[in-house]
Amino acid sequence: MSHRRDFIKKAALGTIGISTVLSCKELSVKDEAIAAKTVIKTQKKPLIISTWNHGLPANEATWKALKSGKSSLDAIEVGMKIPEADPTIRSVGYGGFPDREGKVTLDACIMDHNSDCGSVSFLQGIKHPISVAKKVLQNTPHVMLSGQGALQFALSEGFVEENLLTPEAEKDWKNWLEESKYKPVINIENHDTISMLVIDEDGNISGGCTTSGAAWKMHGRVGDSPIIGAGLFLDNEVGAAAATGLGEAVIRTAGSAMVVELMRQGKSPFEACKEIVERIYNKHKNHKDMEYLQVGFIAVNKSGEHAGYSLRSGFNYAVYDDKKGNRMEDAQFKMSWDN
Repeated sequence: MSHRRDFIKKAALGTIGISTVLSCKELSVKDEAIAAKTVIKTQKKPLIISTWNHGLPANEATWKALKSGKSSLDAIEVGMKIPEADPTIRSVGYGGFPDREGKVTLDACIMDHNSDCGSVSFLQGIKHPISVAKKVLQNTPHVMLSGQGALQFALSEGFVEENLLTPEAEKDWKNWLEESKYKPVINIENHDTISMLVIDEDGNISGGCTTSGAAWKMHGRVGDSPIIGAGLFLDNEVGAAAATGLGEAVIRTAGSAMVVELMRQGKSPFEACKEIVERIYNKHKNHKDMEYLQVGFIAVNKSGEHAGYSLRSGFNYAVYDDKKGNRMEDAQFKMSWDN
């Protein structure tokens, strides 16, 4: 009887041993698969994603700067200066649509992987607000400077004041004055902000945002673009997000910060962007802004996965990586403009 017990015990132990070995092998296979996926994702470094079609030339300049050895912060500045200086882009920098008083007012922010950030709002007369925002980050103890104070700081840093209202933008403003109707419709001709997120060769994340804001806004209006946590937010341990569209709606929900927090909880960039767009919709579906409301987000996580999602159709973004180069991708959306 004792021999039989010993045999059963040994057989059981043997079975446990065999099953343990098999389990270890299965775990090993799973681990290898997970590792392979991780390798594939991390091969996407560096990665650049930016809003709208004016992101293409911005991405191109940023990519060249990264490849030449510049820091991601310097590279973002180089890229953002392209649309800021382009008078044909009517929602960023020089040539941007003015406010209802005919003044071109600019907002910008920039943020690095250490969560150091700089921002300017309601800045007038300086062509490159992204550069001033970077100087705020580097040379002041503050995060944001605004209005006349931002201008004074820019001049003290060697920036040159100039007229940013082009003849074309002035003509459009005067035509608008004939009816003075204000509807900040995003997508059609007013393509709004350019926001950019960058993962460098080391896997560190930085971001920037620059805009001349909504056309024909009230003098003094500031949107989400220069507000860390609204128009732009990142956590180098998690990922980054940036917004475009009606700034008031993004501010009300701390949009970009919320996208990053959802990614921290394990959601993919797409899932996080979609959930915050849904949240904005639910808060605004009976709101006076709903008729013309558009918001969109881009996001990237630490693994290099990226996505975009918008409330209404028409939002696209530019992506640049080693594998596929520089291209446009259409964001998925909740509803079309006809809804």
